[in-house]
Amino acid sequence: MSIDRYGIHLGILDIRFYGIIIMLGVIAAIVLGGREARRRDKDPEFLWDALIWILIPGIVGARLWHIITPSPSLVERGITTKYYLTHPLDAINIPAGGLGIVGAVIGGALGLYIYVRRRGEHFLDWVDIIAPGVALAQAIGRWGNFINYELYGAPTNLPWAIFIPPEARLPQYATVEYYHPTFLYESLLNLANMALLLWVGKRFKDKLFSGDIFLLYLVNYSLIRIALEFVRLDSSTVGGINANQGFVLVTAIGAAALLFWRHRSVNQVSAGDEEEEAPNKIES
Repeated sequence: MSIDRYGIHLGILDIRFYGIIIMLGVIAAIVLGGREARRRDKDPEFLWDALIWILIPGIVGARLWHIITPSPSLVERGITTKYYLTHPLDAINIPAGGLGIVGAVIGGALGLYIYVRRRGEHFLDWVDIIAPGVALAQAIGRWGNFINYELYGAPTNLPWAIFIPPEARLPQYATVEYYHPTFLYESLLNLANMALLLWVGKRFKDKLFSGDIFLLYLVNYSLIRIALEFVRLDSSTVGGINANQGFVLVTAIGAAALLFWRHRSVNQVSAGDEEEEAPNKIES
């Protein structure tokens, strides 16, 4: 047995710290989701029962997103979408890294939707319950990128810059030692997102519709990702456009528009009711 930065090696068996960190994030999300479920008078065990339905599609979705949006450095090494399709063992080698949070959210949400429908529950209630936990899982999971020396930001001499060893640097930055710890930035921002979602859920619980917390999560995380993509190196591109940044920009606009429309409609109805009641108040 041997232990290094990347994991524990037991003969042919490798236990990667990356995978352990991801699973810790998943467990933390379910625990927090259980607390939210209890606060909303829902069965906290529901999410534990739904875990396999969320986890497997989430992992598949995360890996597929990585496969269809390979980074420029991977493409230069010949690791393209076509490569993955013709090398299935590499395509499923998740412990080595390569998961996309966008695909994880899509896959996990789809799995949860199927499970919720089978159980006769309301999907929007449960995505609201789990949304803060997803933000927490992301905050924890980003430390897996630190372990793997991946997804770091542009070179910097700031006091909190992190050292990247030569073997993990991009070729064009071979002589540069210190970089922005974008994994840390995103981890802290995701914790802030989690706190905000929990606060909004409690503070405005009588004014929220089912699904509002999840929509707010989508807006918040999209804005976080858009900002960090300007700092991050080696971002995936499709047709010359930053794939992640482009997708989350559309997501942010769509989620924000839906939130605005839902509450604007209610405000218009409320204003109409007040106008109808006004003449009676004047006559009295």
